[in-house]
Amino acid sequence: MVRSIQIHQIDAFTRTPFTGNPAGVVLNADGLDEVQMLAIARELNNADTAFIFAADGPDHDLRARFFTPRTEAGFVGHATVAAHYVLSRRRGTTERLRQKSKAGIVDIEIRGLGDDRRIAVRQKSPLMGRVLNDRERLAVLDALALATDDLDDRCPLQIVGAGSSRLMVGVQGPEQLKQLRPDPEGCLTESRMFCPALGISEDPVSGNAHGLLGAYLARLGLLVQTGERTSFCGIQGHYLQRPGRVSVELEMQGSEIDAVWIIGQAVSIFETVISI
Repeated sequence: MVRSIQIHQIDAFTRTPFTGNPAGVVLNADGLDEVQMLAIARELNNADTAFIFAADGPDHDLRARFFTPRTEAGFVGHATVAAHYVLSRRRGTTERLRQKSKAGIVDIEIRGLGDDRRIAVRQKSPLMGRVLNDRERLAVLDALALATDDLDDRCPLQIVGAGSSRLMVGVQGPEQLKQLRPDPEGCLTESRMFCPALGISEDPVSGNAHGLLGAYLARLGLLVQTGERTSFCGIQGHYLQRPGRVSVELEMQGSEIDAVWIIGQAVSIFETVISI
C-alpha cells in the first residue's frame, strides 16, 4: 500500500534561511519502520531528521525519534526545535508539551507567537564527567591542531553528559576557532562541535551541546548567577557559513543546577510530499 508522507525542511536556531542547523521533520510518522525512517533520513541527507509519533502513555504528549543518514540518535536538540516549530505553526498557540524519545522525556515550551516564536526545550541537569589526562589532552590538541597556549586556562578539557556526551575544550578566542569574525554582540560564547562518531564531521549549531556547555561553564563559575535562573547566548556555525545562535537558561537551586533549557527560533525552507 502506497502512503504519502509530508516532509518539512527547517533551519533551526536562526530566522535567516540557509543558515543555522538544517533538519528534516516528518509528522504523523506512525506506521513507518526503522528501515523506512533511515531511508528517508539518508535521502534528505541532513545531519538529523525528526520523526513525530503519537504518545504511547499518559506521561507525555508525543514521541520523537531521530535519525542521521547512518543511525538513530537518542535525542537531538536542533531537530526538536525544528519539529516543534512546525507543530506550533499548525496549532498557532503558546503551549507546553512533553516529548518522549529514547533519551527520556523533555518539556517543550512555545514562547511567543508568529514568526518570532521561540522553542524552549527543558532537559535534566547533565552529569559532569572526568577531566582528560595529559596523554588524552595532548591527543585532542593534536587532532584539533591547537597548541597549549591556545587553551583557556580556566576551562579544563572535560567530558560533560552521559550517553549523548561532549568534550568541552575552552580556547583563548575567535582566532583559535578560525571563525569569520561575526558580530558577537549579546553572546557570551562562540563554539564549534565535531561529532564524527555519529557521521557528522562538524555540526553547524548544536542545541544539545550548548546545554552541556551551560552546565560546564556554570560548574566552573564562569556564568553570573542571578536568582533562580542564569542565562547566556551562544553563537556557532560561522565557520560553515551557517551562523546561528542558541539561548541557554539554567534553573538553579542554590548553587546546584536543576535543569537546562535550550532555546531557539527556526525558519521553514520547504515542504514536500513523498510516496512510500
